[in-house]
Amino acid sequence: MPEVTPNVKLIRYTPAPEELIAMAGKLCYSAADLDDLGEGVAERDQTKYLSRLSEMGHYSTFEHASFTFGIEGVSRSLLAQITRHRIASFSVQSQRYVALGDDENGFDYIVPPRIAALGEEAEAEYHAQMAQMNAWYQTWRKRLGTGEASNEDARFVLPNAAATRMLVTMNARELLHFLSLRCCNRAQWEIRSVAWQMLALAYEAAPALFGKAGPGCLRGACPEGRKCCGHSDEVRARFEEIKNAKR
Repeated sequence: MPEVTPNVKLIRYTPAPEELIAMAGKLCYSAADLDDLGEGVAERDQTKYLSRLSEMGHYSTFEHASFTFGIEGVSRSLLAQITRHRIASFSVQSQRYVALGDDENGFDYIVPPRIAALGEEAEAEYHAQMAQMNAWYQTWRKRLGTGEASNEDARFVLPNAAATRMLVTMNARELLHFLSLRCCNRAQWEIRSVAWQMLALAYEAAPALFGKAGPGCLRGACPEGRKCCGHSDEVRARFEEIKNAKR
């Protein structure tokens, strides 16, 4: 059964991102040359200074550091959501050049938790529907010939549930913005799962930079107002688990 779940890895990130951002901030307010600035930043813990930059709203300095994540086991539905974050770079597995599955195994796909929660009968019906769509897809690929021409038109019968993988690069400023929106309980479940994995990985790589990342309720009152989920304590506890794991 080709059912998959979200999996995120931090592939690459700017070396010493906290020092780089601190250096960018200090450069704006110092007459020192680059060598002296670099030495001064490297000699001291920059946690408090990064917090001050954030409080000042001097976020342009955060744009000098970038983080690249590998994301797999997610749906094309998630792809439509995450690419709305336009200040980012995306490389996505193509359904035109990559044939998905075959007659026997089918394509990988995502099962929404609420469908799984309905029980074995409902989940079996869902799997049967995926199998039927795979049969349609493989039939069209054969009728249309071989190569990308068959894939690009046969894919029209594939569902949003079909799995994909991608690389996503965001600078630290955009990543903080992304995490503030997508770690919120009001975000759709799949992108929320991805966002929390990204937060844990980013915090492990740069704790001073992402120590206050995540949804707004981690830093004060819920910004959602009347639409608040009412589970801010649980959200805070979840982030504390990430911090404790780092220790």
